[in-house]
Amino acid sequence: MANLSSEQIQNLKEKLLAEKNRLEGDLKSFAKKDPEMKGDWDSKFPQMDEGLQTEDEMSDEVEEYGNELAAEYPLEEQLSDVNLALGKIEKGQYGICENCREEIPRARLEANPAAKLCMDCAKKE
Repeated sequence: MANLSSEQIQNLKEKLLAEKNRLEGDLKSFAKKDPEMKGDWDSKFPQMDEGLQTEDEMSDEVEEYGNELAAEYPLEEQLSDVNLALGKIEKGQYGICENCREEIPRARLEANPAAKLCMDCAKKE
């Protein structure tokens, strides 16, 4: 684990848990968890009833669904990174760059607690 005190790790863990709650809340606002695929969320397709909606209303709903699909994947990716970081904390592997295996500087972890790479490796990606 990176050269972090237990208090620093606890503070970063709290940030990660708050971010996890925010991301899950964002996803829940327009999607539901896929019970068959861990970490996957499915945007809710609008229920269209031609007899109760105008063509414009149906078009608006399809457009909104498209916007939700566009937002879903990045939120899922961020949530996956947060969950990975939380798992690393539990395993004592937090704060180590996945590429070079060096410690990720504390300032980087403070700015992005879910960081998987040190700045040098992140610049190469």
